[in-house]
Amino acid sequence: MALADGNRGRVVGQPHRKVDGPAKVTGQTKFADDLSMPRMLACKLLRSTMPHARILRIDASRALALPGVKDVVTGAEFPIPFGILPVSQDEHALCPDVVRFVGDPVAAVAAIDEDTAFEAMQLIEVEYSPLQQIGSIDEALQTPSPRIHDYGEWGNIHKTVSLEFGDTDAALASADHVREDVLFFEGNTHLPMEQHASLAYVEADGRLTIHSSTQTPHYLHRALAKVLEMSPAHIRVIATPNGGGFGGKSDPFNHEIVVAKLAQRTGRPVKICLTREEVFYCHRGRHPVLMWIKTGFKKDGAMTGMQFRSWLDGGAYGSYGVASTYYTGALQTVTYHVPAYRFEGTRLFTNKPPCGPKRGHGTPQPRFALEVQLDKAAHDLGIDPVEIRRRHLAPANSVTANWLRIGSMGLGACIDKVVEAARWSERYGKLPHGKGIGFACSSYICGAGLPIYWNNMPHSGVQLKLDRGGGVAVFCGSTEIGQGSDTILASVVCEVLGVWPLDVRVITGDTDLTPVDLGSYSSRVTLMTGNAALQAAERARDMLAEAVSAKLEFPASRMVFADRRVFDASDPARGISFAEAVQIAESRFGTIGTVGSYMPPRSPGRFRGAGVGPSPAYSYSACVAEVDVDPESGIYTVPRIWIAHDVGQCINPVLVAGQVEGSVYMGLGEAMMEEMAYRENRGVVHKFPSLLEYKSPTTMEMCDVVSILVEDPDPNGPYGAKEVGQGPLLPVMPAIANAVFDAVGVRIDEIPVTPEKIFKALRGTGRVGPKSVPSAHPDYSPPPMTQVPPPWKGGDGKALEPREVSRA
Repeated sequence: MALADGNRGRVVGQPHRKVDGPAKVTGQTKFADDLSMPRMLACKLLRSTMPHARILRIDASRALALPGVKDVVTGAEFPIPFGILPVSQDEHALCPDVVRFVGDPVAAVAAIDEDTAFEAMQLIEVEYSPLQQIGSIDEALQTPSPRIHDYGEWGNIHKTVSLEFGDTDAALASADHVREDVLFFEGNTHLPMEQHASLAYVEADGRLTIHSSTQTPHYLHRALAKVLEMSPAHIRVIATPNGGGFGGKSDPFNHEIVVAKLAQRTGRPVKICLTREEVFYCHRGRHPVLMWIKTGFKKDGAMTGMQFRSWLDGGAYGSYGVASTYYTGALQTVTYHVPAYRFEGTRLFTNKPPCGPKRGHGTPQPRFALEVQLDKAAHDLGIDPVEIRRRHLAPANSVTANWLRIGSMGLGACIDKVVEAARWSERYGKLPHGKGIGFACSSYICGAGLPIYWNNMPHSGVQLKLDRGGGVAVFCGSTEIGQGSDTILASVVCEVLGVWPLDVRVITGDTDLTPVDLGSYSSRVTLMTGNAALQAAERARDMLAEAVSAKLEFPASRMVFADRRVFDASDPARGISFAEAVQIAESRFGTIGTVGSYMPPRSPGRFRGAGVGPSPAYSYSACVAEVDVDPESGIYTVPRIWIAHDVGQCINPVLVAGQVEGSVYMGLGEAMMEEMAYRENRGVVHKFPSLLEYKSPTTMEMCDVVSILVEDPDPNGPYGAKEVGQGPLLPVMPAIANAVFDAVGVRIDEIPVTPEKIFKALRGTGRVGPKSVPSAHPDYSPPPMTQVPPPWKGGDGKALEPREVSRA
């Protein structure tokens, strides 16, 4: 549905305040750790001090004897494994026999207060038998035994992907210039302001209720039913307002299941709030990824073909890792035209906290590799780094070599606007030594094309209830994690029904009250939940229009819903209030309630692995970063970043700008300083699982940001809207790395780009980064490459409707 007045409606496109804003700024919002109940117990988890070991004995007798302790549970109480993906059900609420990283939980205490629970936790005795530790990609590849898990491709290889689209060898042979680069992206973590917290209790009728700071209440609900062996109908999950997630609260977690079990055993409410150190152990952050990329170019910069290989350090558990592996190879082709493409990805298990879906979910790492290589290729070919990209953008309304359907494509406009704002042509390569600017682009999905558990049901659902006083209640399973999803729901409904946000009550994230929504991740909520809300609101509007038309005797086609009124477009004075319209409709139809749902269009690919990458729409970003480097020390600052983002259509431009600037802040931290570092010579343990040592930008390091919103409405989005939550993060890191090269002429081919690395490159060969790729174990035989035929092409070179390809 398009807006009648260009890109602005009464509510959609206007800078309304967030519907949950007043409660948050006045401190009335209740986060999970703010909740309290009579007779509530506190829970603490005892975590492993060993990175890899068998559990020989657990003695909790001293803890149970401590006054105030009500219960202690161990892994024996949780024999059923769980996980977010059906192919990686490899976690237990408490480890029953083996610990796999320092911080893996082995026992839990419920006591009358947190201090007592902490004291009791320290009284539990655990005897371990150490196992060999695996701390890196190389070690995982070369150590087939002991296996961290008894499933996976081979040894400690979790997942291997081998896909080829077209003949890449021939494509590279036809190139005028071929580049081959090896790059590395270090892992980092989410740093939400709010730690993980959960409160569980059993109601009088025996039903279990849990309030939790989760991004995925539907998937937590599924995990609880499985592990606790309960009917899903007897479990209620309420996703509390979330003080930041960024993907870190997308898995079902140990502590959520443990407090549920303890509430059942004790008959009392049980709450846990993790310490900041424990949040580092939960992790699920950015995978460390080693990447090899080989690309062929024509003299004008056109790519003839690309080969991309990635090795992911997945940590101790599967999490979203299979999807992350595919994502490291999926989106290279939706930004620039790549006629032939080969992708090989490998995820390894190591004895570290498990990696998962941090903002961008497997795509920032390959984006860094591609954008840095493009910068190098531009210099090799004597082409401006902007032009090598702008000339060869993936065409709109096409299908890529790896079968991803592109709809609207606003990257060209983003490039034009951002380079003009940054005065690129006047400044690139012309600034004094030590000062430089760099350029990069990116693309991202607006939700995944397939659900985690494959089915034919909607990905999002919305229910509306219209009351006689003119109010509208919106029920949806989506989760507000600070991104403004409640406001999106209210805005879409208001635009259709002609009411104002103050008239709308939004109820979200409650598995008892709201229809299923698959969660707040992969930038899916605006498009998918927004479309479901749009459908429900249009159905309600049509019911009201039919009833009012019969009552006032003018055609429904002339009816306008605006300013809390329903009136005749040809005679605005002829109409009634919205509340009266609801009353008329209710007298005719009965209680007014409607539903809406959304399922993405079917993806064109039919090969195994085609489910990762397809999206109803893709967003695009272009970024220019400015740096000021001290050539004597390598210390540098980033004074300013210009970023343009193709948002499709702004539902609320202020929220969009806030999301863009938040992405820039996170990207700045990843580029300059953030990393999950480990001490391997004393066991695979965190060097700094605290905010005292894990560095992220403060207000002193945060740069000025010039945000440019490009509106290119996409027909698949509600009112043309696309994502903004994750895409603008991706180009920031490579833009900074490219700017360092412009400033001092050195290449830092790994993230983070630290002053130490710049100093080393200035005093050495002019480059810091990995020099080679790891070799496989001699006994390992990789799976054969899956050859996928490319989509048919028409005479103009654009992809036609794809043919069927059998699943490999």
